[in-house]
Amino acid sequence: MTKSNKAYNSFEVAQSQFDRVADLLDLKAATRELLRSPLREYSFAIPVRMDDGSVQVFRAFRVQHNDARGPSKGGIRFHPLETQDTVRALAMWMTWKCAVVDIPLGGAKGGVICDPHHLSAREQELVCRGWVRQIVKNVGPTIDVPAPDVMTSAQHMTWMLDEFEAVTGSRAPGFITGKPISLGGSQGRKEATGYGLVFTLREALREMGLRPEDTVASVQGFGNVAQYAIELFTQIGGRVEAVSCWDQADSTSYTYRKKGGVDLAELRAISDPFGGIHSGRAIELGYEKLSGDAWIEQDVDILIPAALENAIRADNVGRIGKRVRIVAEGANGPTTPEADSALKDRGIFVLPDLLANAGGVTCSYFEQVQSNMNYYWAKDEVLGKLDVKMTSAFLAVHELARKQKLYMRDAAYVIAVTRVAEACHDRGWV
Repeated sequence: MTKSNKAYNSFEVAQSQFDRVADLLDLKAATRELLRSPLREYSFAIPVRMDDGSVQVFRAFRVQHNDARGPSKGGIRFHPLETQDTVRALAMWMTWKCAVVDIPLGGAKGGVICDPHHLSAREQELVCRGWVRQIVKNVGPTIDVPAPDVMTSAQHMTWMLDEFEAVTGSRAPGFITGKPISLGGSQGRKEATGYGLVFTLREALREMGLRPEDTVASVQGFGNVAQYAIELFTQIGGRVEAVSCWDQADSTSYTYRKKGGVDLAELRAISDPFGGIHSGRAIELGYEKLSGDAWIEQDVDILIPAALENAIRADNVGRIGKRVRIVAEGANGPTTPEADSALKDRGIFVLPDLLANAGGVTCSYFEQVQSNMNYYWAKDEVLGKLDVKMTSAFLAVHELARKQKLYMRDAAYVIAVTRVAEACHDRGWV
């Protein structure tokens, strides 16, 4: 969703965020060294015979940052610009995310350098099965549990589960989450990340004395997270007036704006499985087509970056409108440290990613529990449990921020890092 920036390194950002909190907590040197880098990293090649008979080799990764609190957990993303440093950063953020919502899991992440837009279904299946074959000894229900991420879906998880079970000769639905309901997936999983974001946003609005029906938002992204965030935000009374996403025709990002609010159903009707929108049809429906970065300068109360990292940067943070009161981070690492300082100076209330988008991993944990015990909950029960978890986590972070006069991101990190450090200490690692 954003132009690549060679100077930007996600892992360096993640480490700088950790260093700041390590200083606040006065962590011992050994604890800092342990938590600052992943415990384990895997890099491997996946050879695939393509539909035209040629063989293409895809590079892939799995990084397990820390598993002191439980099995590693984290998605697998397919992206042409994937790097090992990006996966390292995402794995570290997953560790903190699991800890801040207090679920007994550690952080991991996986990736394949590929563009599924240009791969047939058969070729994508072979990439998925190849990924599992290369890493099968180092993942599993009690070791490391993958899940969907950017440009992967329930279908990709199904292929991976089938390959894992074929190789291990077992039935292990708890190996992976984000599965179809028919294969042990959880009700509410699709909605979880977007809904979880809105649960925390709802609480933030309450603390600020704002009613949802009096607020307007602009959203970056139109994938799973963004769509369900828009859905629940409008259900509680809010309005979304701008959405930034890919154009199906030229793979360029544009912002689609509509006075009075976007219509989620009509945008879904002209979108593809990867969150791209048919630009021409959007214009026919009355949407104004703006530049991809225009989402950040809209006259709104709330900004929701829900696409990729590096979305709010030093070069565009100054374009945020004066009306903006809240930034709710649906994406992982969407705000660079320089931009974060600017948001803090402006007094904008930031719902940090490791709290705001933790609904996905929380529901993945619910799915993992259900799969392992072979007993499944109704959708209302899942979403109810999710609401309780996300609300409790928000209240704990907000209370610490209030008591110690901390920035919300720092407060979330203090809670998360403290919990992980204590687990490492209790195990005798440091």
